[in-house]
Amino acid sequence: MRAARLIKMVLLLQSRPSMTAAELAAELEVSERTVTRDALALSEAGVPVYADRGRAGGYRLVGGYRTRLTGLERGEAEALFLSGLPGALRDMGLADAASSARLKVSAALLPSLRDAPVSAARRFHLDAPGWYQEPETPELLAPVAEAVWDDRWVSARYRRGDGEEVERELEPYGLVLKAGVWYVCARSGSSFRTYRVDRFTAVAVGEERFDRDPDFDLPVFWEERAAEFARSILRAEVVVRLTEAGARRLPYVTDRAAAEEALAAGDAGGGRVTVALRVESEEVAFGQLLGLGPEVEVLAPAALRERFAEAARGMAELYR
Repeated sequence: MRAARLIKMVLLLQSRPSMTAAELAAELEVSERTVTRDALALSEAGVPVYADRGRAGGYRLVGGYRTRLTGLERGEAEALFLSGLPGALRDMGLADAASSARLKVSAALLPSLRDAPVSAARRFHLDAPGWYQEPETPELLAPVAEAVWDDRWVSARYRRGDGEEVERELEPYGLVLKAGVWYVCARSGSSFRTYRVDRFTAVAVGEERFDRDPDFDLPVFWEERAAEFARSILRAEVVVRLTEAGARRLPYVTDRAAAEEALAAGDAGGGRVTVALRVESEEVAFGQLLGLGPEVEVLAPAALRERFAEAARGMAELYR
């Protein structure tokens, strides 16, 4: 524990011109007295740590000292590529590895480039969850992430959409964070499937490792499955007539791909376009298309058209 702290102290001093005892204590999560003892121990070990006295004083390395303890470990290197996702790293239990990796990279940079990490952080931040929702970290995300990183088999109990729980033996290949929801892409038997992590009710990470398929490409797999899922839920069809404004707004209130496909095959005339639009259900279509107001007229099915007529009569009565 102390050895790791001493190494971190050297890396901190190597990455900055000087640091006060208070700054080092905050970074190392120890007391200032412990910082003083650690600095003395480093000096006795031959590391040229120099203490400047006084109010503006602090600790610094002298003589252009450079440590060679900057080689990244595998876990640190993998976490470094996710360093733009602080929330995701924390949820997966990788925050410490990423912090250590960033520190080592900072220590290895030329003095003129040491502000690069701060400069990048000030200019880019990825906020994965969608608006108007409070993301919740799945209780079993950490062990699933551990299995993904180590290529370990997982014995899991999974709650399906219908509420039934099933037992699964999985080879977890990768994690995906989509709009605040975590998914794991795993091989079960001979096929790859996608599971919502928040539906796991039990996860046991095995000691045995599995052999990864070298041809598996996580981004490609996710893109294909996401497209399949989007198509699979569009089980109904409605026919609508749109104004030019309604046609422009349609991709923003319904499935974009379905809207663009419908508009491309639409029948235009008289300043309006008639389209056959694939939707999840009539209920969902009602909520989506209602937002277009007078820019859309529902032609079919008849039940949905009547529902819009009732809504229009109700609005007219309300604002009469």
